[in-house]
Amino acid sequence: MALKIRIGSRSSKLALAQAAIVRDRLAAQIPAEIEIVEIRTSGDKMTSASLADVGGKGLFIKELEQALADRMIDAAVHSMKDLPALLPERFRVAAVPARENTADILVTRDGSTLSTLPAGARLGTSSSRRRFQALRMNRGLEILPLRGNVDTRLARVADGSFDAIIVAMAGLRRLGRVKDVRFVELDARDFIPAGGQGALAIETLANRGANELDHALSAINDARAFYETAAERAFLAAMNASCTTPVGVQARIDGDTLALAAMLFSPDGARDLSESMREPIASDFAPTAAEDSGKRLAEKMLARGAAALLGK
Repeated sequence: MALKIRIGSRSSKLALAQAAIVRDRLAAQIPAEIEIVEIRTSGDKMTSASLADVGGKGLFIKELEQALADRMIDAAVHSMKDLPALLPERFRVAAVPARENTADILVTRDGSTLSTLPAGARLGTSSSRRRFQALRMNRGLEILPLRGNVDTRLARVADGSFDAIIVAMAGLRRLGRVKDVRFVELDARDFIPAGGQGALAIETLANRGANELDHALSAINDARAFYETAAERAFLAAMNASCTTPVGVQARIDGDTLALAAMLFSPDGARDLSESMREPIASDFAPTAAEDSGKRLAEKMLARGAAALLGK
């Protein structure tokens, strides 16, 4: 009798595409009957309110975690950057598949760059991090809030509502929309992405015990992606950053070295602080070693006054 696995997912097109990626990779590892269970979250229901005002990106996961707790699903698939840096003890990130491109991109109708957008150009983003990073490059921009799924956001550029928007490359790639739009990839030195950007998190109950699902999840786990995101999440936790804190952090394995970089803004964007470091990679890719690296990066930033920017 084939193993039955229920994968919980938000009901958006992108979320379902991401759940399908996990389903297909699991199916390649074990004979199983795999069902994707669509769950509409609080965040999906609030299409106009600012996430910062109503609870942050955690609104995209709480119903999925409740379904896990109620054993309605066996695993939940999230965009890693939607997960809080610290999970409740009853849950864990069981696997992180190979990571997509982590870059932010600028989508326009004519392929303009940030620096060539004219004064008064309307740029859409609801991310305070992206807002402040964009204004560092072009002070003349008018930044306007932007919610909705990827298709909706792209349509706002096509119909002229916005001159440009900033989105994650990973979403466009997973939806097969890269060839449909004109864009420029933003330099990671200026646009350090959100922690976990480009990565998927497969969340399960922490006390499941070893079973066939855990074996399959370990087979689709990418050690590099798990290591990088563990460092990024540890940094965010040590900084006591929330999903709405204007902060970017990226950990990248470069040969036998882990390169880390972070950029933090004050709540009004008037001040910013950047920090970077390189450390040897643990030979066994132990997540605890990655977490220690992330904590050390946070300690360096806090020693330079990051707490004042965080308002703490």
